[in-house]
Amino acid sequence: MADIVISEFINDTALELLSRDFDVDYDPNMFQRPNELENAVSECRALIVRNRTLVTESLLDAGTGLEVVGRLGVGLDNIDMRACKTRGIRVFPATGANVNSVAEYVVAALLILFRGVYSATAEVLAGEWPRNRYTGSEVCGKTLGIVGFGAIGRAVASRALALGMRVIANDAFIDASSGCWEKHGVASADMHTLLSESDAVTLHVPLSELTRHLINKEAIETMKKGSVIINTARGGVIQEKALIEALRNGHLSGAALDVYENEPLPAGSHFEAGPSLLLTPHIAGVTVESNERVGAMVAERVRKALVDTH
Repeated sequence: MADIVISEFINDTALELLSRDFDVDYDPNMFQRPNELENAVSECRALIVRNRTLVTESLLDAGTGLEVVGRLGVGLDNIDMRACKTRGIRVFPATGANVNSVAEYVVAALLILFRGVYSATAEVLAGEWPRNRYTGSEVCGKTLGIVGFGAIGRAVASRALALGMRVIANDAFIDASSGCWEKHGVASADMHTLLSESDAVTLHVPLSELTRHLINKEAIETMKKGSVIINTARGGVIQEKALIEALRNGHLSGAALDVYENEPLPAGSHFEAGPSLLLTPHIAGVTVESNERVGAMVAERVRKALVDTH
């Protein structure tokens, strides 16, 4: 049996690093075959996953020799952290490795949602000239509200400030009197103020009992009329049906979503009823460069942990 099981995509450089010292069972689609995955982990020392492998108590019970779980990303809601802790299994996420990728995605989404012209290609090629319909807005001078002011939130803030935006942020774990706000040129705001004053809101919080449906019907109604929202965090942070209704009735003018409560979206998803939507397949943090950084970080941490305990 293999020392390390990898159930989702990992880049070649990271795979080569791990394969130098250990037997590796790599199948980027193994997460789709739970029974096979349970059998694969039954005698391995490490499991490496992305976000679609469910590291449940049942899977951990099957992996009686598991010492570490590597997460090729930062969110941990697909991993039963309590069960890992109980069993003494260390979990290594790729903290910080995809900050640039997500921040650039958010800025691109902001520009697309406000300018609104980038979907005109087919019409222009067809000989149409819809200039009046595609008159959009500038982001310069607009207010961006950032929910969650960790590494990604701060990277988004620096880019938004460079575009001439006013930036306000809310973070339940950073006191309003903290010097970090002034350091980053951002004003601290309570959630009601952030939602009511922002022309755009971007979410950068983990999914937990405190943040599930944080952006619900009431929160959306508090948002500035005509504003937009961007979610690259976790789908469960937004109450999806309330968002769609706000897009349909015009209270919100647009949304960019990279994450959803159920992934991938089922056929006939309720999002088909929502206008002004930019939908992407949970890829904001995935670029050629971030894949290299994420893979290298997780591979090295897993390799070191296994070598140290050999």
